[in-house]
Amino acid sequence: MSLTWRISLKSDEAEGPEDYFSSSLGIIFPDDITNQHGDAEHSLIYTSPHLSKSLLIDLADPVKEDDRKLFSHYLWNASLLLAEFVESDSLGVPLDNPRAAQESLSFDVKGLDTLELGAGTALPSIMGGLLGARRVVVTDYPAEPVLKTLRTNVVRNLQPAISPAGSSTTPADSVLVEGHSWGELEDSFSTTHRHSFDRIIVADCLWMPWQHANLHRSIAFFLREAADARCWVVAGFHTGREKMRSFYDADALREVGLEIEHVWERDCNGVERPWDTEREDDVTERKRWLVVAALKWIQIP
Repeated sequence: MSLTWRISLKSDEAEGPEDYFSSSLGIIFPDDITNQHGDAEHSLIYTSPHLSKSLLIDLADPVKEDDRKLFSHYLWNASLLLAEFVESDSLGVPLDNPRAAQESLSFDVKGLDTLELGAGTALPSIMGGLLGARRVVVTDYPAEPVLKTLRTNVVRNLQPAISPAGSSTTPADSVLVEGHSWGELEDSFSTTHRHSFDRIIVADCLWMPWQHANLHRSIAFFLREAADARCWVVAGFHTGREKMRSFYDADALREVGLEIEHVWERDCNGVERPWDTEREDDVTERKRWLVVAALKWIQIP
């Protein structure tokens, strides 16, 4: 089953020509896949067979042009994939499309402290909070429209009534939404949370190569100094491989003490293949694929 089957617009009926066209793309172009979902005018419904209720996800309404350039006003497929991985491993239920590669890598968050960088809608963090994460911290660029939407999504959806039977929801006093600019680590939020998180989540944040070094610094700063601490990074190819490549550079990661434990590619139908920095995809093909990686410490600092 396709990765995108769980997501739909809040409105049951298309309201205009653009809505009708958007909802028909999969029929008109069966090889095409939607890799960004929603807008500020349409909330999204996320439906999982394992949750007691569907999630209602708002999208940020960017006020300034700089806010719009953050692309936080969409839900991207990287967040959908991470949410499914977290759900599958935290509940111990099989994926619709089994993860054949890297079976030794677990996305279980029960009892762990999690941090999401560049969260956008915070879907993976919300899923983690519903499935028993001990603490959930959600961050994005400190633009008020983005943070306001994050707070709304987190408060609305992190509710015990939505969690699966037998799962404990992260308590409200252990959930935080905060602004954070990657690489800026002298503010009170950063200094208070240094090396505090067992798991760091990064979903579709690699389209700005000039920010890769700052993102490396933030990951290393917040990741707990423990052998089993991990950062999960999932990103789509919609801006091309070239813009993503430097994030995975071994020398750049080594500068902050990190290395890649696993990296591979997975498409929206669950097909997997090795990560290849040189592979060429056409525009339609690359919308289907995501690269999944786990980062760990080279050695405990």
